[in-house]
Amino acid sequence: MSNTVLAVDQLSKRYRIGLKETRHDTLGGKILDLASKPLSNLRGLRKLTTFSDDDEQDDVIWALKDVSFEVKQGETVGIIGANGAGKSTLLKILSRITQPTSGRATVSGRVSSLLEVGTGFHPDLTGRENVYLNGAILGMGRREIERKFNDIVEFSDVGKFIDTPVKRYSSGMGLRLAFSVAAHLEPEILMVDEVLAVGDIRFQKKCLGKMGEVARQGRTILYVAHNMPAISRLCERAILMNSGRIVQDGPAHEVIATYLNSGLGTSAVREWTSISHAPGGEIARLRAVRVLLEDGEVADSVDIRKAVRIEMEYDVLKSDYVLLPHFYISNDEGVCAFGAQDLDDTWRGRKRPAGRYISTAWIPGNLLAEGMFFVDANMIALDPFIFQYQSRSAVAFMVTDSLEGNSSRGDWTGHMPGVVRPMLKWTTQYEPRAVDDAVVTR
Repeated sequence: MSNTVLAVDQLSKRYRIGLKETRHDTLGGKILDLASKPLSNLRGLRKLTTFSDDDEQDDVIWALKDVSFEVKQGETVGIIGANGAGKSTLLKILSRITQPTSGRATVSGRVSSLLEVGTGFHPDLTGRENVYLNGAILGMGRREIERKFNDIVEFSDVGKFIDTPVKRYSSGMGLRLAFSVAAHLEPEILMVDEVLAVGDIRFQKKCLGKMGEVARQGRTILYVAHNMPAISRLCERAILMNSGRIVQDGPAHEVIATYLNSGLGTSAVREWTSISHAPGGEIARLRAVRVLLEDGEVADSVDIRKAVRIEMEYDVLKSDYVLLPHFYISNDEGVCAFGAQDLDDTWRGRKRPAGRYISTAWIPGNLLAEGMFFVDANMIALDPFIFQYQSRSAVAFMVTDSLEGNSSRGDWTGHMPGVVRPMLKWTTQYEPRAVDDAVVTR
């Protein structure tokens, strides 16, 4: 008996440019359709979805085109790709929120999906009522929901606000409760879109931990994200998408490497040309992050023996604040190698006038181990403390080791663990002496 829980065959989705989204293409509309036509919609949800429309027109765009793959029970699959690659559209179809134009998707088992902040929540209902509503949509009985209710509330940190209408929740509160419901109501398949990027760092780590727990229970996870360390840490397998098609499907580390080296995703340079779309607050905005060699060449790949510099270019919009630019460097398993703060005496502890700045951190050769590394670019204002931005995995670069004998690995050619590989100073003392006569060799 096959343990395939998800089968996608030649799936395509076409949108007409300029045409308003139909009501059933949103989750709210889908729920309204289900309420108004329960029998026909339930039949539709249980049937294999097959459509055909091959007419080509100039005013259409294919969000998905001939996508095919299978997922086995218990697999954790990351779906990656640039914005507009078709990742979210795919999850919407698999969650039965929208319908494909052609092709077929078969899903076996109870699906819990979190594709938007507050997905499936009715704003006029309380948090408690929405938990029960979501459980009912998943086909759960009241007793089953009650058994999980306290765990859901505790994980979400909503606490005393559980009986408050959801429309009075902050976006963070809505996200925490929505994720908690999706993860705790024991789905066979959990689908999560990039919504976790909205939460704070502590909650993101908490969510990733919970998804790891769900995976260890033998359930299936589909996770769409731009956070490559999270994908690498959580997922055994990854699917790379571009322009609505699958580019590569395989082990997560291999697919992530393809993504980063193909120019489709995060690379050694990331720039924000529009200040209105740049990360930041009222004091500072991030304009670019770059990984460069000593000669200024962009460094997608760095020899382990060579120094590399990380540049953060930013605009200071308001004068008279003490700013602290800083980086975090992590490997592809999400392990932080180190953090680095701007210690340049020129501006350390001094209030800065408005203008354009470039802060540069130098990483010496023979410090990082071989492998993929990701750079988080961050900025805070000090005294008073005001958070300005955190661009997670803003850029990435590959460190390649040398077998020439003059790197930190020396003459050893085997595997070397660790996120850093410093070339330490070694000394050896030697004293010639005779072998002890009392030692008998047999």
